[in-house]
Amino acid sequence: MEAVHYHPEGELIRCTLCPHQCLIREGRDGICRVRRNEGGILMAGAYGSLSSIHLDPVEKKPLYHFYPGRNIFSIGSWGCNMHCACCQNWQISQVFGQEGRVYSPVDIVRMARQQRNNIGVAYTYNEPVVWFEFMTDTAQLVHAEGMKNVMVSNGFLSEEPLSELVNLVDAFNIDLKAFSEEAYKRHTGASLQPVLDNLIRIRQTGRHLEITSLVVPGVNDNEDEFRKMVSWIRTNLGKDTILHLSRYHPMYRMKEASTPADLLRVFHAIASEELHYVYLGNLMADDLQDTRCGNCGEKVILRRGFDVDLELSLHGTCRNCGNHVATME
Repeated sequence: MEAVHYHPEGELIRCTLCPHQCLIREGRDGICRVRRNEGGILMAGAYGSLSSIHLDPVEKKPLYHFYPGRNIFSIGSWGCNMHCACCQNWQISQVFGQEGRVYSPVDIVRMARQQRNNIGVAYTYNEPVVWFEFMTDTAQLVHAEGMKNVMVSNGFLSEEPLSELVNLVDAFNIDLKAFSEEAYKRHTGASLQPVLDNLIRIRQTGRHLEITSLVVPGVNDNEDEFRKMVSWIRTNLGKDTILHLSRYHPMYRMKEASTPADLLRVFHAIASEELHYVYLGNLMADDLQDTRCGNCGEKVILRRGFDVDLELSLHGTCRNCGNHVATME
């Protein structure tokens, strides 16, 4: 299928989907390895080719304030426009030329409607930006059926395609992988500023936004840098921004030991000084996965792994003070 967001430059093609702005020769791919110049036309090579299909708890995305306790039909394809050394899904994001079973957008909506306790479709596992065409085609049908769209992304895309997505995607979880250009370039092959710009754009649209930061030793575990990141989030996105701090484990090309649990707890305490909703992931964290009201501090949602207890919440509001905490319906 022909891709969108590109234009010819002489005998080459300029892909404008993400800030890499790849200039692609005939027969070659962009950095994502799934968008190819074929005879002067940019082809979306991963259209409809799925590597993964699961029904997940929405908390697994992770989204803690968007329909907690519900499920979401989750799909992934191949490829990514970043090349993180510790990618947890590297078998589908960093291994190219694979072919999965091909589905149509109609197929996805039909399967989503059959799932139990399901709120919609999540585009996840690999980077959904690189199969933009299939995601947008599917998302339109999902909305037509009254269901929700969720995008789990690295946030590294151009402004114009993002402006299209915010009309279709109801909730975003964006990975904020570090807080320096040097770390982004070294660890992901991309850059930080476009991600920060897009976080602001998403917040300005009013779409639901949660942020995940995987804390990786030697990459983004500097306390001063972390404090700057949290301060930026509060200043630019607001103190009610939901932040997930996730524990790194050795994966793909990184063999360093797992992130110390004590460091994650320190970072949780630092972030909680400025943000109301901070959570720990990939860690047995006692009550640090529970949601406390950002206004009065009372517990509103209890979590043990992916088991969610909503008894303390009244339709997403705090029973104690009435503060709105989560989208429930």
